[in-house]
Amino acid sequence: MDPFSGALRSPDQLAELYDPAADRAWAKDVGTLDAVVRRLVAASPLVVISSHDADGHADASPRGGPPGFVTVLDDGHLAIPDATGNRRLDALTNIIATGHAGLLFLIPGRDQTLRVNGRARVTAAPHVLERVTAVGRPPRTAIVVAADEVYAHCPKAFVRSRLWRPDAWPSLDGVPTAAEVMAAHHPDPARSVAEEQDYLDESLRTRLA
Repeated sequence: MDPFSGALRSPDQLAELYDPAADRAWAKDVGTLDAVVRRLVAASPLVVISSHDADGHADASPRGGPPGFVTVLDDGHLAIPDATGNRRLDALTNIIATGHAGLLFLIPGRDQTLRVNGRARVTAAPHVLERVTAVGRPPRTAIVVAADEVYAHCPKAFVRSRLWRPDAWPSLDGVPTAAEVMAAHHPDPARSVAEEQDYLDESLRTRLA
């Protein structure tokens, strides 16, 4: 049976299944990078960027660096420096195509997250790049996001997952390593796990910066 069979087709159908959101769920959107938001951004070493291309193909990409690697430019804009990656440029290409992005900031040990959604651009303008913190090499570009929506997100997902609780983490026995995943998905079936591990080790040793 098609898993999409019987899927909801309108927001009205969705509304029939849920109670309305509380007023405070809507009112918490401050729409600005105020002092409290700036402190949260400064404490975050990891942000997930969501984007989509002109055809609606979605992407979620993590970006990491030392806490504060994302720069608040002013009350309405922040900038995320480009960093060394696989050069697929999925998020950058999507943002150029559609001009929008959603951000989810994570802070280790905190269950509450910060969401920033808005118009977005990719820039190589020197006056922007000189203000961002390099993650390794000087960035070639930066993603600038307008703070059209800004709000702290409910901590329930992190409470349920117990993400920051090492004693609650599942056993990794039987979970594929990064090298095992790469070997299984590599177009050359002759590539061994050991070869993929060597590639990963060399990449992290020489191409992280």
